Amino acid sequence: MTVTRRQLLKTSLGVSLAASLPLPLLNAWADESRQASTLPLAIHSQEGPHRLDVEVAETVSQRQRGLMEREHLPEARGMLFRFESEQPAGNAFWMYRTLIPLDIAFINGEGRIVAINTMQPCASDTPRECPAYPAGASYHAALEVNAGYFAERGIQVGDCVSVPALAGFCRPDA
Repeated sequence: MTVTRRQLLKTSLGVSLAASLPLPLLNAWADESRQASTLPLAIHSQEGPHRLDVEVAETVSQRQRGLMEREHLPEARGMLFRFESEQPAGNAFWMYRTLIPLDIAFINGEGRIVAINTMQPCASDTPRECPAYPAGASYHAALEVNAGYFAERGIQVGDCVSVPALAGFCRPDA
């Protein structure tokens, strides 16, 4: 195959343009191709199972982005943050560039909710001015949903979270 001058010029301009872009912008473009997968999830409480479709944030970049800059989250949706190893009780989530109030449930390795917080959007343009919301207990995953979701459904610490597609977390009490 012979390369024409036009193809060579296009390729060289594309490489030059990509090389001149800031690394965070290139990473953002790369992340767009690695969208979080969506899975069904159930929270088993005294009031019955509550089903959600959740985006799963498994990579560092997906977890860092989370639900930033979203103006709306449908009622039966959320985001599940999965970690490879147990996270210390002092590890926290924050609401920098997050536009909607959220509830967060921290989930231990057995699939039980160990802490619940309500987080308010942070209007500051400076990340260090946004409050942090630590779990207060070690955890393996965290689930973010619209603020008020857990209270409205009687979901509380000790309830069971299951993700059938991951064969995961806990089995609800009989």
